[in-house]
Order: sequence, then C-alpha cells, then structure tokens
Amino acid sequence: MSDASKFDREFLRAALSLAGKGDVDHFLYISDTPIAAEDLRRQHAKRKLVYAVTSQKLAQDLLAKKERALVIPAYDYSRTERVKVALVSALTQGAFKEGDLVLCMTGKLGRSPDTLMQMRIGGSLDDRLAIEGVKLGDEFNSQVVDALIQLALQIGQEGFEGHPIGTIITIGDHTTVMETSRQMTINPFQGLSESERNVLDPKIREAIKNFSVLDGAFVMREDGVVLAAGRYLSASDETVKIPLGLGARHAAAASITSTTKCIALVVSQTSGAVRLFKGGNIVLELHQTARRT
Repeated sequence: MSDASKFDREFLRAALSLAGKGDVDHFLYISDTPIAAEDLRRQHAKRKLVYAVTSQKLAQDLLAKKERALVIPAYDYSRTERVKVALVSALTQGAFKEGDLVLCMTGKLGRSPDTLMQMRIGGSLDDRLAIEGVKLGDEFNSQVVDALIQLALQIGQEGFEGHPIGTIITIGDHTTVMETSRQMTINPFQGLSESERNVLDPKIREAIKNFSVLDGAFVMREDGVVLAAGRYLSASDETVKIPLGLGARHAAAASITSTTKCIALVVSQTSGAVRLFKGGNIVLELHQTARRT
C-alpha cells in the first residue's frame, strides 16, 4: 500500500471515528467507492452512514444491503457544490431533519474523499445557501423537487447539442401562474394525458431538456405534471431585488414567486448555474465548475 493510499485510509477511519460521536446525527459519504467492511467494523458511524453516489445501480446495490443511499448527478462540481447537491437531495427525500448535525465527507469526482465538513441543518453552508431555504412546504412533492433540481443541473451542464441554454421551471400554484402568463409558442405538452407528462417519468425529463431551447417557462403542478412550456411570465413586482449580473430570466422568476405561491428554478444560460426562487428570493444556488461543450 502506498503512503498516499495509507493516509487516505487513516483519514477515512478518523472521519468515521468523529462520525461515531454522540453529537453527530448522520455521516454523509459522497463517493462512488463504498467503505470497506473492515473499516466500518466496530465503528458507531455505521448506523449513521448515508451514501451519495452518482450511479443508480450502485445506489440500488447499497439499498439491497440495507444501506442508506441516494443518487446525485455525475458532474465535476467543486467539493462545496457536491456537498450542497447531496444535502439538498437528502433533505428533499426526508433523510435529515431540522437540527441534525451532519458530517459530510467528499472529494473531487473519481478520487478518494479528502475533505470533511460539518453541517447543522437549519444553519448555513455559505453565504449563498441557507439550508432552511429548501424547506418548501408540504404542498410540494419532495421527489418532484429533487428530480427537477437534478434536471436543471443537467440542462445547465449539457445545454442543447453543445450550445448553452437557459430556462425557467415554475412549480405549484399553477392556476395563478397560468393566469399571470401567456403562451408564446405552441405548447408541446397539450393533448397528452396526465400520466404521459409527469416529470417523474424519465422520458418526460428528456423531453423537457429538449424543449428548453424554446423561449419562455415551463409550468408544473406540485405533483410533477407538466402543464405547459413556452409561457411568458407577465407577473411584475418592482419591490423584488436580484443580485447584480442576473438578467431578465432571474427577474421573471423573482417576480412570479413574489406574486404567487409557486417556486421557480432558473438555469443561467451564461454560467449554467441553477437557482431556486421562493417568495421573490434566491433560496438555493448551485454552481458548476465546468460545462460540457
């Protein structure tokens, strides 16, 4: 065993020892390399372990072994962004609760974890993300929100046929959103049954990625049914303020969430960043280190 791999293992064991302490509620391990059984043996952290992996098959294998596991997109985020994505996914799936102390271990994609962070749910990860901001209310389906965040990250990362694109997705309060918007193009989802246009269906998520090239916003119900694409959001609220450098798409999302009870996901065409708006404010911001071209 090389000195580097020996140190990696000692670092992991030290993290597991910390995770086993009584103050820690969960150990979020963000890596596609499961922890060896001998490293978990006699460790109190085993019952607190939650894996965040990029492979659906690996997650299913871990779940079959009675481990807790969730899937995050396989993109090259910074370490902080990988923690954000995994925390949001865990929160929307109900794995953590208010007040929990989570010890997070992560690293660069495809490498051994080399970073340890502690996070109190209800605190702040940094200036741009208050974890309590993703508590969106019981009316929102957590699976739908999680699927849409991951879909937005894919759109921001991949674009369309190698070209960067941006889009808006509103979720909830659909009647009011439809009343305060108008159709800009033919609605590609019109005429489909509800079962054929739910975002929890992978085929519909792929269709949304393709239709993101259209001008305008997607409008969705809380349960994930897509009502329309290509909507112009006409709501206006001059009291909302967005950070300098963000354009019309973000201003529209701020206004529609300020004047209705919906939430809105915005993918920036310029940077690929994903921002979640609620009540006219950004409550979640995810940046990507690189975009595919």
